Amino acid sequence: MISRRLFHAALALGLGLALGGCGSPQSGAPEKTAKPRIALIMKSLANEFFVTMANGAKAHQQAHAQDYDLILNGIKDERDLDQQAALVDQMVASGVKAIVIAPADSKALAPVCKRAMQAGVAVINIDNRFDKAVLTEAGVSIPFVGPDNRAGARKVGDYMATKLAPGSPVAILEGVATAFNAQQRQLGLEDAMKAAGMNIVGAQSAEWETEKANTVASAMLGEHPELKAILCGNDSMALGAVAAIKAAGKAGQVLVSGFDNISAAQEMLKDGRIVATADQHADQLAVFGIEYALNVLRGQAAAADKETPVDLITPETLAPKP
Repeated sequence: MISRRLFHAALALGLGLALGGCGSPQSGAPEKTAKPRIALIMKSLANEFFVTMANGAKAHQQAHAQDYDLILNGIKDERDLDQQAALVDQMVASGVKAIVIAPADSKALAPVCKRAMQAGVAVINIDNRFDKAVLTEAGVSIPFVGPDNRAGARKVGDYMATKLAPGSPVAILEGVATAFNAQQRQLGLEDAMKAAGMNIVGAQSAEWETEKANTVASAMLGEHPELKAILCGNDSMALGAVAAIKAAGKAGQVLVSGFDNISAAQEMLKDGRIVATADQHADQLAVFGIEYALNVLRGQAAAADKETPVDLITPETLAPKP
């Protein structure tokens, strides 16, 4: 299974960097200035998006090895909130100076990150924004470094609308319901569909997963045989929707969009199985957070949000591979 291979590859990548990046100085040559250790805690390492994120972070650390050491962590299942919280506690206990986290849940991970900050660890939020009300109630401020997911999804939806007749029945596959980025992408897709006069006949969570998306999309196609498009909150779910459409004998009859611009989606963009996706630059997303964390540790940045790019990707804009 592709996702399983991705998980084990990413786990090996993370472990290798954690061991290699935190080595002690040679005997007889004491370290004059200790480099800060920064922990990157991601969501599902079974998702190609986060493997790409990890690779980008690793490359950045190797290019700036004199500035910081990096520990890569992630969970296998995006719903395993307890494991992600445990990783935060482990990183604090290990003495890291900063944690850059893509939380699997916008609310549940806030308390453990508050504990990290109380222990003197800088926390930077990437990818999925923490719930502002929860942070306010907890009395903490955690800067978010990442894209405007609603605007990015709106770009995808607007493009999809140009391929559909007004009034066309469409459906939406959502991510994890408690994740802020899932909520924002759903809103962006709904904004576009409503503005174009489309008929949203169904919206259901497939929890970011390909297999669940296949199941949900199959049910949608059975319930709404007139369906003209399935808009997905990420590319992994788009892959499941494509498989469901093929199994239903409707290849080429139902349009599909995604979000993330993973390599598998790029291949499907080329042959039309996917019509559009959005690129939030996975290889740089963690880097943006790491650089922000370094600036915070140096006293060069205040705790404020920073928006990062998100671009529409279509067959026309997709850059050819070298």
